[in-house]
Amino acid sequence: MSGSGSSKDAILARIRAANRSSAEGDADAAYAALARDYLRAHHDAGIVELFAERAADYRAVVERVPGPGLAAAIARVLAARSAAAPGPFVIPDGLPGGWLDGLPGEITLARDEPPLPAAELDRLSGVVTGCAVAIAETGTIILDHGPGQGRRALTLVPDFHLVVVQAAQVAADLPDAFGRLDPARPHTLISGPSATSDIELIRVEGVHGPRNLHVLIAEA
Repeated sequence: MSGSGSSKDAILARIRAANRSSAEGDADAAYAALARDYLRAHHDAGIVELFAERAADYRAVVERVPGPGLAAAIARVLAARSAAAPGPFVIPDGLPGGWLDGLPGEITLARDEPPLPAAELDRLSGVVTGCAVAIAETGTIILDHGPGQGRRALTLVPDFHLVVVQAAQVAADLPDAFGRLDPARPHTLISGPSATSDIELIRVEGVHGPRNLHVLIAEA
């Protein structure tokens, strides 16, 4: 259990080295010299496929589309949603203009400027946003509410959320994802449509967010 190659001995050796260096006034140098050959990610291949699988496990609708076909896919999804739930779709500032090329004439868009009240957001057909990063291991989408993502209410009040995830935005796991984010920004983590269960495990969707989450993964 305590052989020379054990993890316990390695940890104790580091503590002793740090304590000796601290006594000699050279703790910072000793700490910087410690080996850090940590495993950086649990997945190094197929992370886009894994993200699509895990997001679908949460009952999100997930589609992988070629980059040049993204605008056509958005138009198709919005047309289908509009037929089922007529009304405008709110578009946050900074959404790439090319994403909305070729929208059918019957689809109307609303801007959140000035900020729309919650009651009006609730009457909308849905919202279209990008994201900051997505996590393959958990099927989670993270918004940092930068350009093309809007304020938090835009993605919590409307009943339908269409989010575009660029394939390059898919991180392997939590450490990889958080390493790409600015900790000074607000973050919203989305793992499937909003859902909760009571003590009898009766699932209710849409209590604290959209009941319908549609994810388009844009391939490079």
